[in-house]
Amino acid sequence: MAHVTTREEDIKIGRNGFIILLIVTFAEVGIALVGNGHLIEGLTLPKMIMIPVMIALSLYKAYYITSIFMHLGSEVKPMIATIILPMLLFIWMIIAFLWEGNSWLNSNEYIQKKNQEQVDPKGEATEGATGMLMDAQDAPKSVRFE
Repeated sequence: MAHVTTREEDIKIGRNGFIILLIVTFAEVGIALVGNGHLIEGLTLPKMIMIPVMIALSLYKAYYITSIFMHLGSEVKPMIATIILPMLLFIWMIIAFLWEGNSWLNSNEYIQKKNQEQVDPKGEATEGATGMLMDAQDAPKSVRFE
């Protein structure tokens, strides 16, 4: 159960939260600008360092906001799990949809390329184009069903 705070304590918590979030946001923006070479000409940070640091700072901000401003830090564990677990499933869903969309895009580009190959009206392939997904010499000679 949450404890009762006075108005002055609430103002102090809000002010401290604003300062912490401001510092973390400035750090994120600074890393992005310096890391991509926008502030100092010729100075860039490796993406393998920059991206995890920015993700960590963003996760810290998300934790801080949900803990302090959404009052989850003072809740009982089952209540926190009720909110966090569906959020993790939602993140997994976004990753799965992006992965599937990328796979579809790659397959669609391959199909579009094959559709643009020229085939004469008799159904025979013109020079260099078979109209097939696989050349005849690559096809299996026999098929066994077991």
